[in-house]
Amino acid sequence: MTFPVQVGPSIVTINRDDRVVVCQPDGRIVGTAEDGFFTRDTRFISGWAMSVNGRPPVLLNSAPIRFFSARFELTNERIVDTMGPIERQSIAIRLDRTVAGGVHEDLDIVNYARRRVGLTIEIEIASDFADIFDVKANEIVRRGQLNTRWFRSRRELRTTYVNGEFMRELIIAVERAGSQPQYANGRLVFDIQLAPKDVWHACLKWLPVTGTHLARRPVTMGCNAVDVPPAASDGRLPAMRIDTPNETVRRAWDQAVRDLESLRLEDPRFERGVVIPAAGVPWFVTLFGRDTLTVSMQAISGYPEFASGALRRLGALQANDDDPERDMEPGKIPHEIRHGELAQLGILPFTPYYGTHDATTLYVIVLSYLFDWLGDPAVVERYLPNVEAAMRWIDTYGDRDGDGFQEYATRSSRGYYNQGWKDAGDAIPHTDGALAPLPIALCEHQGYVYDAKLRLARLYDYLGRSADSRRLHQQALELYDRFNETFWWPEEGTYILGLDGAKQPIRSVASNAGHLLQSGIVPPERSAQLVARLMRDDMWSGWGVRTLSSDRVAHSPFSYHTGSVWPHDNAVIAGGFRRYGHQAEAATVAKGMFDAVERLAMHRLPELFAGLPRSAPSFPVQYLGANVPQAWAASAVLRLVAVLAGIHATTDRSGSRLYVDPALPGWLPALAIHDLRAGRGSVSLEIRDGAVSVLRNTSGFEVVHGGAPRVAGRADTPAATLPSAPAPAGR
Repeated sequence: MTFPVQVGPSIVTINRDDRVVVCQPDGRIVGTAEDGFFTRDTRFISGWAMSVNGRPPVLLNSAPIRFFSARFELTNERIVDTMGPIERQSIAIRLDRTVAGGVHEDLDIVNYARRRVGLTIEIEIASDFADIFDVKANEIVRRGQLNTRWFRSRRELRTTYVNGEFMRELIIAVERAGSQPQYANGRLVFDIQLAPKDVWHACLKWLPVTGTHLARRPVTMGCNAVDVPPAASDGRLPAMRIDTPNETVRRAWDQAVRDLESLRLEDPRFERGVVIPAAGVPWFVTLFGRDTLTVSMQAISGYPEFASGALRRLGALQANDDDPERDMEPGKIPHEIRHGELAQLGILPFTPYYGTHDATTLYVIVLSYLFDWLGDPAVVERYLPNVEAAMRWIDTYGDRDGDGFQEYATRSSRGYYNQGWKDAGDAIPHTDGALAPLPIALCEHQGYVYDAKLRLARLYDYLGRSADSRRLHQQALELYDRFNETFWWPEEGTYILGLDGAKQPIRSVASNAGHLLQSGIVPPERSAQLVARLMRDDMWSGWGVRTLSSDRVAHSPFSYHTGSVWPHDNAVIAGGFRRYGHQAEAATVAKGMFDAVERLAMHRLPELFAGLPRSAPSFPVQYLGANVPQAWAASAVLRLVAVLAGIHATTDRSGSRLYVDPALPGWLPALAIHDLRAGRGSVSLEIRDGAVSVLRNTSGFEVVHGGAPRVAGRADTPAATLPSAPAPAGR
């Protein structure tokens, strides 16, 4: 038995690029912490309400049509006009919203009464221009001046907000209205006379204008855009899809692809055609270092353009100066960039902010992924200077005290205390629950650097720079030995969470250790112990691996990072299990995730959910405030399927190959993957009864049934013969 469990409040969310509309099921925007029309980290519309002859309409049904459009079917309460009563449900009211450069609203009203009716439609629109951080905290502070003007001849309502150099404007343009619009009492007003079966229509355009582009009006879609079928192609290759007898896996995949399509973010102010994944809706629709790179890895086999865009956008923002207040150091990759009032006026340091440790290391790794999947040395040549600057940061600023381990500690008065992927303030506790003091050396950061050094050594070898290749390879071996001597926790059969500022071990059993298997820094003889420890009841909820053991003092199943379950975290762990040959445990983790998604509305994985233990019958319990959709969670679905199929790509001097080494469990008896992206084109293949059939191959890659020789543990093999290790994204 399955349950269609709602994740998050009952709202309708549509988005395109960085423009997001979050509203109530009846179309209202009520100004809560969720609602609004957002773009460039500013809420342009904080209130929207419609009335018909003084009464709010009645909701019949509403739903998103596509990720950027929604339809609301409404009707009337019992109302009166000058001729008398108009009975309930005599008037059909349809509201469509479509997001493009702005928002296009289509309002259609049909009279199904048996007489002529007089209607007064009033639409109230409020704009607070609140910064997205104020909205999220539900603490709205107006720092500037608001002004609203109605231009009758142009049928435009203009609201401006000015705070020093920060300027925003919202234009509400009325077009093709069946009656003359008026503006009174803070509302747009339409007086309508409708004979039986007559139709009245109006278009309202929401046009957000930013301070640096006040003369530029955004472009919206035309009338009735909701009814226009999607374009057959925009020049991109078809989205990767799967066929399988397992309906849950197929539906989860289809929803994940829709979510990733909806999260495509292009900033023409930077460069047209450069696409990255937005981190999540509604709070993280911007460029994030760690999130963008993680999604690029997990979704590389379907969206190599994400990796290309991540390298391009983040490389352009790579630090070349030192600014303690922004945690900025030469060579460092940024954590996030924001465009709202708080950032632009320097109240928050996000212009951009560099308080992430792992993004710089992941940047190096992503270049290796993209090279393996494209087989194009030009990408290495283009981004090698950025990668070398990143490696210099790793070897200097990343190792703050020169002990050979990576540590982080904010230098900013407004910086993040924790700077790993678990960046909540309480995410890294000691066994007694006390917060670990800075600087902190997390275990997974050492694994990432080990992986990055081996990958860059292999790229150097490809380029004929053998001395640099040997140097990095030797550094990786030294880190491997030093790490395994210092971080291994034999009593628990796992690795300590990290070292605190006093170089004391942080003895908390956490999911972070699972990332070490993916990085390959775990000796093979220890892998079984580590896998078993992560799958014990205090870590395994039944749906997934918890972020923190339920036996620890700091554990809470409802926390952000100390007991919850994150889909992307579990995809990484499953990939590590598979890398070390633990196929059954990898399949168990994947099954937990797909069992969860089967019970969730729309077969969509949220950012995270509660770490409560699973019981039968049961369902995953939501984490309040989780982003939905969220790019990490969506790309985790692609990664889990790739783990089970054993798919990874390599490129070296002898050519490019796509390896397929399936270990499909009984609940996934067959799998066909269509339009897997590689090289110059794509590959379609089918896995059935352990056999792999190539259905189509335009990639230029050789498809090999079986796994590549892979390094798991100490990489004693010279870099010249090292294969590309499996990676957390279709690798």
